[in-house]
Amino acid sequence: MAFATTLSHSPCLQLSPTSSSTSTSIHSENLSSSSSSTLQMGTRLGFSSSSSSVKNLHSRNKLVIYSKKRSGLEEAIRIKRLREVQKAIPVKKVSRLKRGKVSERLSVPEEILRPPYVGTSLLPELSRQHQFHDAEGITRMRAACELAARVLDYAGTLVKPLVTTDEIDKAVHKMIIDAGAYPSPLGYGGFPKSVCTSVNECMCHGIPDSRPLQDGDIINIDVTVYLNGYHGDTSKTFLCGNVDDETQRLVTEECLERAISFCKDGASFKKIGKRISDHAEKFGYGVVERFVGHGVGTIFHSEPIIYHCRNDRPGFMAEGQTFTIEPILTTGSIECITWPDNWTTLTADGSPAAQFEHTLLITRTGAEILTKYS
Repeated sequence: MAFATTLSHSPCLQLSPTSSSTSTSIHSENLSSSSSSTLQMGTRLGFSSSSSSVKNLHSRNKLVIYSKKRSGLEEAIRIKRLREVQKAIPVKKVSRLKRGKVSERLSVPEEILRPPYVGTSLLPELSRQHQFHDAEGITRMRAACELAARVLDYAGTLVKPLVTTDEIDKAVHKMIIDAGAYPSPLGYGGFPKSVCTSVNECMCHGIPDSRPLQDGDIINIDVTVYLNGYHGDTSKTFLCGNVDDETQRLVTEECLERAISFCKDGASFKKIGKRISDHAEKFGYGVVERFVGHGVGTIFHSEPIIYHCRNDRPGFMAEGQTFTIEPILTTGSIECITWPDNWTTLTADGSPAAQFEHTLLITRTGAEILTKYS
């Protein structure tokens, strides 16, 4: 379950997404190929007669332009300023997703252990505690995450046209409590359901309701369970029926996989955002800045904050640490609007969004994916 940062304080520096119509599929791209000599997507060349770095040479009918390639930091600063100007332009709010009827909150047997936040409608503050685990803690984390992955796999089998997200929530709720666990979203800051179901242009935190899924929809199902005092957190975007090719290409785990492949003891957190952004931007996808990954364990949301976009935040991974990576990609705007329920968050322009999430355990040589699903 993604944690939200304050937009005005976001440290992310990201290229604006270009048109999503590309002849190269994100799924077929050679993952090992990269070139530091190519210009970043979206770079604009500017020149003036007084500039020493850019010169105009005229010869009869020819105009030759020499341009100095900006460094990564210079380009990031330029794009940050450009984005600040663009944010001042009103975004047309177009959305076809409509709210259905939300059913009553489901009950949980008294004997099942509840997280500390249950019973209050206040949204817990992000804990500043980085979560590290001893051998027993790792065993419990593995158990919670393995259960979350199994529940998510089961939930995915229910994704069919005419099935409501409320029906998915009820099935997920039953499977979790039957396993002796608590559905972590239920009661978190007043969230009324046991799972998040985010359809089409919904970025995240969609509340299950009576709306039937339609042929061609995509849906992210975000499952977190609280088992024996530990949270396991994961999500996946599923296809419902016949989804158009452009949207299918968006529904990819490649950005998440690239980020995970870099993780290990001593690795820099900021490289996660760079890897995700570098790959997404090759195909014109936007990376949502507002929602971030987070530490997870005995506490649902804690430091470190995991930014999925370019950033200069300090910090390094350490062996025994657990956290989530959960980037949200869009084919259009990364700006968002939130419904009056204060949870359901949509892309401002109505473009589809897709998200995948894993909980990781940092080891000396890499990262163990604790929430492996099929």
